[in-house]
Amino acid sequence: MYKGIKVLDMHSHIHDRSQPHRHAYPFLATLMGAQGIGASGIIPSPIGPGKHSDQAGNTDEDFKAVAASLVKYMDERNIDTQVLSVHPLNVHGWMEPANIFQSWISYSNDMVFKLAQAEPSRFVGAAQLPQLAYEKDTTHCLEELERCVTEYGFVATYVSPDITGRRDSPSMNEPYWYPLYEKCQALGIPIIVHGTNGLDPRYKTFKTGGGHNPYYQLSFMSEQSMATVYLRQNDQFERFPGLKIMICHCGGFVDRLIGESDFLGGGRDTSANLFYDTCSYDLDFLATAIKQRGVSQFAYGTEAPGSGTNIRPGTEYTADDMVPMIAEHPTLSFLSEQDKQNIFHNTPKMLCPGIADAAATNAKAKVKAY
Repeated sequence: MYKGIKVLDMHSHIHDRSQPHRHAYPFLATLMGAQGIGASGIIPSPIGPGKHSDQAGNTDEDFKAVAASLVKYMDERNIDTQVLSVHPLNVHGWMEPANIFQSWISYSNDMVFKLAQAEPSRFVGAAQLPQLAYEKDTTHCLEELERCVTEYGFVATYVSPDITGRRDSPSMNEPYWYPLYEKCQALGIPIIVHGTNGLDPRYKTFKTGGGHNPYYQLSFMSEQSMATVYLRQNDQFERFPGLKIMICHCGGFVDRLIGESDFLGGGRDTSANLFYDTCSYDLDFLATAIKQRGVSQFAYGTEAPGSGTNIRPGTEYTADDMVPMIAEHPTLSFLSEQDKQNIFHNTPKMLCPGIADAAATNAKAKVKAY
């Protein structure tokens, strides 16, 4: 908590090194094998409603243990509730054919549901969608979205601006997205924009010590930056005035232009619709993004646990331990007390009303995870 109010975190994932993901790989291998022989039809998720383990032994008790470990991590960082999804790097939007990808997305959303139901007062779910870049529009995503919202009680959905990693998806202002925008407006849920796999071969030349290759960070930032530009410039919020979109990692790169530049939206007001999270561990970057885009547009997001597990220099805090940074660090001293409460609680609650009372939200699920 922060001064008696709940800290609501809009950005968290099942980490790719956690047990559910490790145990998901045999099912993924099954799908890859089915892809190789041209299998048709959806392969049912082995952990869907009424099912208690998959072929790798991912049991109900395993999900409950992982959820408890995530809650411990949250407690250490003063986070009360998180919007949880599978990690975007594990969306695997390059998979073909469509039925294989649909099977994987259904399994991924089932994992999120299991974890949310294991700790119902601490997590609310966000769906991933079986986006297909080559379809005429996003109508094909709506069945899975409806399932997750109406049966599982999910409060948001993720999308990727570049689902295949090959830069072949329509930009986020194009009519391709309109069916999804219309449905999210009707359901009253926000869209969370996050990059996924980047397959641009240039990324793979970027390396750091120890053989780690974090080129996906370049993909995340470039795709989220383009989404910010397109959504500020165009008329999708005039068409769908109730639509709310949050772009992760502060909306990508900070701006170098000023005034009513077309790049900045040409003076168009998107303040009722377009939001960003605080998931930048560099405080100078975060401060600049907030000043440029407006504090009212920022909701708390940490990705804890994720890329911020290193210790912040000069402190005992990990980089993703952001409550004390926003509350007290001199770099963010321009934030008023009301600004801080809005970032930690009020803006996330406005975007996702169900996050404020996660237990009540999860109790509305029409099916049981256990």
